Amino acid sequence: MARTGNATREQVRARYAAAATAVTRGDSDASASVDADCCGPAGAAPTDEVFGASLYGTDDRLGLPVEALTASLGCGNPMVVADLHEGEKVLDLGSGGGIDVLLSARRVGPRGYAYGVDMTDEMLELANANKARAGATNVEFLRGTIEDVPLPDGAVDVVISNCVINLSTDKPAVLGEMHRVLAPGGRIGIADVVAEDHLTPADRAERGSFIGCIAGALSRREYLDGLAAAGFVDAEVSFIHEAAPGMHSALIRARKPAPEEPPA
Repeated sequence: MARTGNATREQVRARYAAAATAVTRGDSDASASVDADCCGPAGAAPTDEVFGASLYGTDDRLGLPVEALTASLGCGNPMVVADLHEGEKVLDLGSGGGIDVLLSARRVGPRGYAYGVDMTDEMLELANANKARAGATNVEFLRGTIEDVPLPDGAVDVVISNCVINLSTDKPAVLGEMHRVLAPGGRIGIADVVAEDHLTPADRAERGSFIGCIAGALSRREYLDGLAAAGFVDAEVSFIHEAAPGMHSALIRARKPAPEEPPA
């Protein structure tokens, strides 16, 4: 099982390295340089509004480096559910070219801070270049995996992620790491692909590849149960639009209980 997981991770790493390299050399669309888009049906175009920069509003896109927008391969906008405030510390799991980290840095302001974690060297290089282009001073990109985040316990107030958790072969570890790095009372705001509960793992595999975000997606019930097992409360999974039959781009939110609250 570990060998299979490692092989999948390397496929994912290669896929996103290719996307980052495409943006760096000036391709107009990062998704055109990989086998299939991350969170839409095979052959979907950016105008289909199922993935990428088109899912962000005009105000969000304004002032961002074009390279950050081009590198966006997410399936939603976690800003919608993150509800960020001045002075907060934010972590983006699988930060890619840095679009959500840069948007988070704007919202939390100079008294706040935004971290991004990514395992792909090419994406980290691109993200740091985008940080410099944006003139962001409250941003740091870290090399690591979402199953083993290089931050101490209770380091951040909010964890966000955009169409990345479905790529992990050890989702309980990811959910556990989110809970660990959050301060008590902290929260998550995630965009991800989620399956309808009636779809079996085999059904999901028929609809797309693991590195294309489909086969590895959790069902809504699996997501809710996983968040509860990790210690989260008030979890919600809201379907936004269909990415493949029975598979949806979704927004997920939950909280880590405050010290005075009982555990989940």
